[in-house]
Amino acid sequence: MTKWYYYSIFVYIGLLSVNASSQTGCTVPLSPVLTLVSVQPETGKTDLTWNLSSSAGIAAYIIYTYKSADAPPIDTIWNPSATNYTLTSTGTKYFSTSYVVAAYRLSVVPGEEGCPSPLSNVLSTIFCSTSIDTCNRRIEISWNKYSDFPKPVKEYKILVSVNGAPLTDLYTSGKSTENYTITDFITDSQYCLAVKAVFDDGTFSTSNKSCLSTKMQRPPDWINADYATVNEDNQISLSFTADPVSEIYSYSLARKTGTSGVFEEIARPVSNNGRILFTDAEAKPTNNNYYRLSAINSCNIPVTQSNICSNMVLDMQRSGDEMILSWNAYKKWMGSVSDYKLFINTGNGFTLKTTLSVSDTLIKLSYKDIMYEVSAEEVCFYIKASETSNPHGVTGESRSAQICSLPTEVITVPNVFTPDGDLLNDKFKPVLSFTPRDYHLIITDRNGTILFETRNHLEDWDGTRNGDPQPQGVTLWFLKVNTPSDKSITRTGTVTIIRNR
Repeated sequence: MTKWYYYSIFVYIGLLSVNASSQTGCTVPLSPVLTLVSVQPETGKTDLTWNLSSSAGIAAYIIYTYKSADAPPIDTIWNPSATNYTLTSTGTKYFSTSYVVAAYRLSVVPGEEGCPSPLSNVLSTIFCSTSIDTCNRRIEISWNKYSDFPKPVKEYKILVSVNGAPLTDLYTSGKSTENYTITDFITDSQYCLAVKAVFDDGTFSTSNKSCLSTKMQRPPDWINADYATVNEDNQISLSFTADPVSEIYSYSLARKTGTSGVFEEIARPVSNNGRILFTDAEAKPTNNNYYRLSAINSCNIPVTQSNICSNMVLDMQRSGDEMILSWNAYKKWMGSVSDYKLFINTGNGFTLKTTLSVSDTLIKLSYKDIMYEVSAEEVCFYIKASETSNPHGVTGESRSAQICSLPTEVITVPNVFTPDGDLLNDKFKPVLSFTPRDYHLIITDRNGTILFETRNHLEDWDGTRNGDPQPQGVTLWFLKVNTPSDKSITRTGTVTIIRNR
C-alpha cells in the first residue's frame, strides 16, 4: 500500500478520535473486517461482505468509497446484524474502486451524536481490460491484483463468453499474475471476458466483464500456383489463384534458383478478383527457377503460402545424326501432369511433333527423319506440360524456353548411275540433308553441251537429253545451293553413266 493510504487512514482515524473524545456518551467501537469485494460481471453491481464488529451496541454500518480522508459515505445500513451490501455503480466498467466499512455506535447520552469506528481494511474491485492483436492472433487480458488480506489469493480464473453464451471458467493463471494471453479463439465472434480471484476456502471475487470483437482480416485458405511458363519474350510468366473468400489483396512473391538456392522476395503483386499475375524478366529461363506466393496481412505478416512452382528447362544433345532432348519433370502442381507435348519449328512456325506420357523426360529424334522439313537456319523445340485433377478447378499449362540447333547441312553427290530401266539406281540427283533456299543444277557433256538443268531440288536426271538416252560415259555437273543457314555452296564434279543393257 502507498504512503498516501497510510497517511489518509491516520488522518481519518485522528478525526474520528477527536470527534469521539468530544462525545462523552459514546465509546468508539472496534472496526469490522471487510472480507470480500466482488463485481457481478453481468450487471456491474458490486457486492461487499464484512464481519461484524466485536463491540456491543452497534446500530449501523457505514459504507465508504475509499478516495480520501473526508470522503462522504456511500450509504448507512441501520441494521446491526448486516454483513453485506450491494452497490449499483457504472464505475466498475471503467476502473477499480476501493471500499472500506465502519461500525456506528449510538451515544448513551440523549441528544448526542453517536461515534463511528475506525475504518476497516481496504478492498478493491478487480478491474479487467481486454485487447485483441489481430497481427499476431491473440487476445490480451490484464487486471489489478486482489488484496491477500484477509484471505490470500490462491489463483486467478479467466471467464469467457462467446457470442452471448454464459461466462465459463476456461483458463487458470497464477496468483502473482496480472495478465493472460488467449490464442485459441474463434474469429469473427463476440468475446466477453472476466477475471475471478479464487481463495482457499472456495470463495472468490470477480471482475467487471470486458467485451471485444474478434473480427479479423480473412486470409485465403489456399493459394494455387497455376503455372510458371516461358512466354514469347523468353521471360517467365507466373499465375496464381487465391481463395475467393479472402479479404487479403497484398502478396509477396519469392524466387530461388536451383534446388540449393534460398527463397528471396522479388515482388509485391496484388490480386485482381483472386488472380495474381507476374512476369519475371530477371530470371534466366535456362535455369530451374522456383517460385512461391504468400498472402500478406495488414500487419505485413505472411499468413498463407502457395505450393511451389518451377519452369521447365529443355536440353538438347547431338550425337551424330541423333538429337537427344531431355527436360525436368513438372511436378509441383496441386494436381498432376496429364501429358507432355513436344513442339518443333523447322522454318514455318511451331507445330506439335509428338505427345509423350507423364513418365517421359527424354526423347531421341533422328535428324534424317526431319531433314527435308528444315527450311530455316535453325531447328527449334519446346516442351509443354498440362495439368489435370487440380482440387480448385484450375488447369495449368507450362512450357519451356525453346532450344535450337543448327541443321545438319550435308550434300552428297553420287559419281555413277545406271539409267537402264531396272528400277535400281536409274536416276541421278545430289542428296541434300536439308531443304535449300535456292538450288541450281546443270549437267553437260565433255563439249559443254547442256544435257539437263533444274532449279527444283526434288527433280532428278534420267540420263537423257530432250528424251534421247545419252551414251555410256562421263558427264559433268555444276551445283549451286543456298542453305537454310544462309550459306552459299558451289560444287562441281563428274558422274558416269553405265548402261548394263
